[in-house]
Amino acid sequence: MNSILFLPILPEIFLTIISMFLLILGVFNKGENAYTLVSNLSIISLLITLFFVISGMIPQGLSFGSSLISDDFSIFLKALILTASIAILIVSNIYLKDIRLLKFEYIILILISVIGMMIMVSSNDLITLYLSIELQSLPLYVLASIRNKSLKSTESGLKYFVLGALSSCILLYGLSLIYGYTGSIYYSDMAANIQVSDIGVLVGLAFALAGFAFKISAVPFHMWTPDVYEGSPTTITAFFAIAPKIAALGLIARILITGLPSLIEDWRSILILLSIFSMLLGAFSAIGQSNIKRLLAYSSISHMGFALMGIANGSIEGIRSLCLYLLIYLVMSLAIFISIIALKKENEHVEEINQLSGLSKTNPIMAIILSILLFSLAGIPPLAGFFAKFYVLYAAINAELYYLAIFGVVSSVISAFYYLRIIKIMYFDDSSITFDPISKRLKLLIYTLSAITLLFFIKPSLFLNMADIAASSLFI
Repeated sequence: MNSILFLPILPEIFLTIISMFLLILGVFNKGENAYTLVSNLSIISLLITLFFVISGMIPQGLSFGSSLISDDFSIFLKALILTASIAILIVSNIYLKDIRLLKFEYIILILISVIGMMIMVSSNDLITLYLSIELQSLPLYVLASIRNKSLKSTESGLKYFVLGALSSCILLYGLSLIYGYTGSIYYSDMAANIQVSDIGVLVGLAFALAGFAFKISAVPFHMWTPDVYEGSPTTITAFFAIAPKIAALGLIARILITGLPSLIEDWRSILILLSIFSMLLGAFSAIGQSNIKRLLAYSSISHMGFALMGIANGSIEGIRSLCLYLLIYLVMSLAIFISIIALKKENEHVEEINQLSGLSKTNPIMAIILSILLFSLAGIPPLAGFFAKFYVLYAAINAELYYLAIFGVVSSVISAFYYLRIIKIMYFDDSSITFDPISKRLKLLIYTLSAITLLFFIKPSLFLNMADIAASSLFI
């Protein structure tokens, strides 16, 4: 099917028009009023966009001369990206007021980045792929350094920009080699024209995967992650940890499964190495961290290793485990970051792990919630994180990738140490801080996400069916 209809990408078009309108609206309003107005309208717009995506009103198929595709896989990932963005914007209304950073540009940058992510997961050719990655990345560079009076924030933004520009060059070089040797920018034509013996394609594949690895902070292209996570505002750190990685992993899965299926043995070998090193380095490096955001940075690196395990499988079962992993990762990450943002004393938010000492005595409910989330991140049954890791490990075993599964289990055991250390600090160390009361909006988000994490085992088939539908569409 080759159509120029706009309906398959109506959500992206709607969000683009809204973003431009909100930019003009923000310019003609001043100060906190501009932020409040733009923020409220952007949350409503994202909710409408999410409704468009999940309602079934938008027809599936190709658009813009087959450059973009709308299918169950892209719809699933868009729903995750939009959900994460809505939650981040709701939390930002509280957090930015605390740190006196009510800039409406913050909202616009997030919206533009979300548009790029939505196009990423719908891209069906190399040009759209690259342009969407840049559309997603450029606002993120600015967001990382939006606290321009903070030396640490400015440093993190500059580091992210320089390394991001380098990774974009590497990615573009790899994509150009793939195009040169296959003679097409479209994934389906690439799959038909590719010659397995072409060394140029393999070199291009290696460069492209290196560029992709940077976007998901997989080892050895992870060096920017801890510093950027620590230097950025916590809401932006949460956004970095979730939405861009969901989009990038979806993009990697689509181009490898639909565009380069005949090279599965080659890209599987690369992904296995990226997965193993990411899981192990993330687990070992997090042990010595004292800053919560740096610890979560290394934790996210380790989680990306597990997610890559699903893609390396190369089958419907592997992609299904990836989709389920991303859904659960979204819930857990949002819950843990919002919980950290909620803990503050006189508008000073928690940054160091030791600040959580004795939390069980001053705020026992938050201590229980954080314990549930940390156990889930560690993969302790019967919490949601256990099912996420179980299904990717199960898919790896079924694909006879036994050594990959072994490294996954070892990584989980190691990661349990630093998660348990935080729980020990909360329950057995002396109390050091009495935190301010938590707002009702944050409580609602935290309780809802924690309940999903805790009660996931009651009906996992609901989420498994969603993941299965999304994965199946990638193999049609």
